Amino acid sequence: MITVDDTRVIGEARVLAGLDQGRLDRQRHHLIHGPLPVLTRDDYLRLCEAVGLRGRGGAAFPVALKLQDLPARGVEAVVVNGSESEPVSRKDRLLLTRWPHLVLDGAVGLAHALGAPHVLIAVHDADAATSLREALVERDDRLAIEVREIPSRFVAGEARAVLSALEGGDAVPPGRRVLPTRKGYHRRPTFLSNVETFAQLAVLARLGARGFSSTGVITEPGTQLLTIDGAVQRPGVIETPTGVPLDTVLQYAGAEPGPVLLGGYHGRWLTQTHVTLQRPEVSAGIILALGQNTCPLGEVTRVADWLRRQSAGQCGPCVFGLASLVDDFARLTLGERRGWYDAQRHLGLIPGRGACAHPDGAARFLTSALEVFDDDVRRHVSGQGCGRPVLGVLPVPGGAR
Repeated sequence: MITVDDTRVIGEARVLAGLDQGRLDRQRHHLIHGPLPVLTRDDYLRLCEAVGLRGRGGAAFPVALKLQDLPARGVEAVVVNGSESEPVSRKDRLLLTRWPHLVLDGAVGLAHALGAPHVLIAVHDADAATSLREALVERDDRLAIEVREIPSRFVAGEARAVLSALEGGDAVPPGRRVLPTRKGYHRRPTFLSNVETFAQLAVLARLGARGFSSTGVITEPGTQLLTIDGAVQRPGVIETPTGVPLDTVLQYAGAEPGPVLLGGYHGRWLTQTHVTLQRPEVSAGIILALGQNTCPLGEVTRVADWLRRQSAGQCGPCVFGLASLVDDFARLTLGERRGWYDAQRHLGLIPGRGACAHPDGAARFLTSALEVFDDDVRRHVSGQGCGRPVLGVLPVPGGAR
């Protein structure tokens, strides 16, 4: 295992190659990775199909399907979603501040292959924006490349919210669910994915399908970036082969025993950690260890209240549904049996009815909590409580840790 500060590599360093050299400028980037091959659209499509590459954001959508859905001509832009609005995730910001040229290679190489005249990079982190702009000074990509700073709210990271912000609108998902490949930037066909996806594309272009597939699982080979936090001794970002056992990652991070949240605050809870980590299960690559010293229901209620405050405010399931659930879980934590019944009822009404994925994701997180923390629920509604304080193990922006 290679370790530098809070960034580690299990196995072969690919995306994080040159970890011990600090931020890679253009010269050091080329020394480590070599020049980027010039590939056609068909080349990228064949490579992505051969390795089953999936987007490294929350949706884990197959990259090859996005490419196939684009028209043969008239692609307006390639958009790099660097908003990383999930409060725990740090992998994309790490890439943008330390490996900006790898991300730019992936975006620029694909833009040339698609004939797209624009590359737009959306970020909300000032350090990431500065790093990208410094990297662009070192390059001559013969494209219009812009770095745009957008708001950092949770829903602002959704693909359609990013496009709205890039066009000068509010950073919220519109009610219509139209794929960016059909109507994206300025309502023209657009390829949009997150930062790590473009870094992986740059690695894939250089290694080819066979080299890329020399590590990881057969169904989706290669490596993945994981952010681990919570009740761990060594939080941070880890590059691992796909399919690495969750237990291995928890051990390297020095995690305390206890439940684990996979996929962040739209993810699900696990009590058994004998699973392998690959998409779409691991979603945006977030692992949160809860430990055994904090009140699970209190932690979940804190996160639910933060999720409520992140609502775009444009549909009932978000505005009223999430507010009701916060009240339900707060009453349940205080020992009110009625809170449990109301939570079950409201959780059954929300999925599939929102204007975006936020209410569904929040409901998934809370439904999973009721299932996994069933024993704690019983203790609370019995009036005994679990006997543990709320330590703030789950990071909430603006809240106590």
